[in-house]
Amino acid sequence: MSLPDDPLIGFAHAAYRFGERFAARGTGLRFVEARTREELERLLPELDVLVVSGFWRNDLAARAPRLVLIQSISAGTEQFDQATLAARGIRLASAQGANAEAVAQHGMALLLAIARRLPEAIRNQDRRHWRGMSPDPALREDTLAGRTLLVVGYGRIGSRLGALARAFGLRVIGVRRDPGAGGAGADELHGFSALPALWGRADIVALTCALTSETTGLVDEAAFRALKPGAGLVNLARGRVVDETALLDALRSGRLAWAALDVFAEEPLPAEHPLWAMPNVLITPHCAGEFRGYEDGVIDLLVDNIARLRRGETLINQIV
Repeated sequence: MSLPDDPLIGFAHAAYRFGERFAARGTGLRFVEARTREELERLLPELDVLVVSGFWRNDLAARAPRLVLIQSISAGTEQFDQATLAARGIRLASAQGANAEAVAQHGMALLLAIARRLPEAIRNQDRRHWRGMSPDPALREDTLAGRTLLVVGYGRIGSRLGALARAFGLRVIGVRRDPGAGGAGADELHGFSALPALWGRADIVALTCALTSETTGLVDEAAFRALKPGAGLVNLARGRVVDETALLDALRSGRLAWAALDVFAEEPLPAEHPLWAMPNVLITPHCAGEFRGYEDGVIDLLVDNIARLRRGETLINQIV
């Protein structure tokens, strides 16, 4: 299918203000906005282009006869059945890179928060408790310099996190599917096959990889057993990259000293989930990629990809 001269674009998200930001550009392109899945289902038959992430369900493809392009709002696209889209002639592009700086800075913030014991400080502030100096070195704030950070998924986000980490004096080991693609900011770069030998070298493991069949359950019981004592984990990827049962066991046993988690196997994280109550766990609500200009980053990709589609070119971040 080809894009019509006057396509109708649909923005589908509960919170992002895509319509407002897109209108400000004065492109002249028509658009509608859906704030609920029900609104999306109602509008879908008329849409030529759809900007969506969490509202998508694969049965919607059959109800979108005009749809030519899906611009994902997120970097992850595991919710889209690629074979279904390809069969219907629908192109799919991810938003990879639109929030790389935000995710990397969030990861660095988590590392600093753990090292400087900021969660404890916030809890003490809430109860107006002035904690005195500790005679036990293990209970004091610390620095990051001299530690080794293993970044699993050394693409745009991972390499930016690596560069930030090196500025704080960490040694960075990067892991990516194709080490030949390069690894700016890494002291070492390896393929995924090297991971069994790398777990034990890491003081901190940071996950920034995509969720694929290869990475689902990647950090399992064997990985936690291989970590050095006192190691920590930062997950900025997807919850299912980590075996959650093994994670809980490792935290409870002390094999893993701490975890800073932005993503979870089930989201929102259920109120009764044991991770909430663990003092050695720092939780953020899948917000690492959030920043005030996120809509504009996605719209930049959308506008460019519409132009590329009209010229018959490969899309930016093309998946299908």
